[in-house]
Amino acid sequence: MRRLLLLCTGNYYRSRFAEALFNALAAEAGLPWRADSRGLALSPANVGPISPLALAGLADRGIVPDAPARWPRLVDERDLAAADLIIAVSAAEHRPLLARAFPAWAERVTYWEVEDLHLMPAEAALAELERAVQRLVEQLAASPAAAGPPRRARSASLPAAPSPAAAPRPGGGASPPGRRPPAQRGPGAR
Repeated sequence: MRRLLLLCTGNYYRSRFAEALFNALAAEAGLPWRADSRGLALSPANVGPISPLALAGLADRGIVPDAPARWPRLVDERDLAAADLIIAVSAAEHRPLLARAFPAWAERVTYWEVEDLHLMPAEAALAELERAVQRLVEQLAASPAAAGPPRRARSASLPAAPSPAAAPRPGGGASPPGRRPPAQRGPGAR
């Protein structure tokens, strides 16, 4: 099994949403990949093991995260070395943190452009993460190298998160384990 490591600041909101979404979509696509996530600067201000915004965003997409929810985890050198692919969700925010804490790793990470709540509303951030994760799953599914033996901590030659118009949402078919069909939305649904 190949390992994707997703990084954000607190390992509470963005990376946790992306981890659960990636694992559901990768399983649905039959990919030999599993995501995990870590934080670069955990915050005592975060209440509970995972953001209610991440949980709501996953529920809206029919995804049931692993239970029980684990608490945020701080990244360490072993996490980075064990990963086949490392993605930090915000270049502006995470490149400087990685450069300070893990300078040898900062340039081996792929950076997306999904900002935290003080810069980007939750619905926009989660939609952007969904597009980026969908595109990543599509790229891994199309890449013969992605199914081969693991090569630890390689830099991804994958583009940044796609523009909002890219990557349509997959639909139809049976739901894989951990994923429910999306809820039907009527007029006025958020």
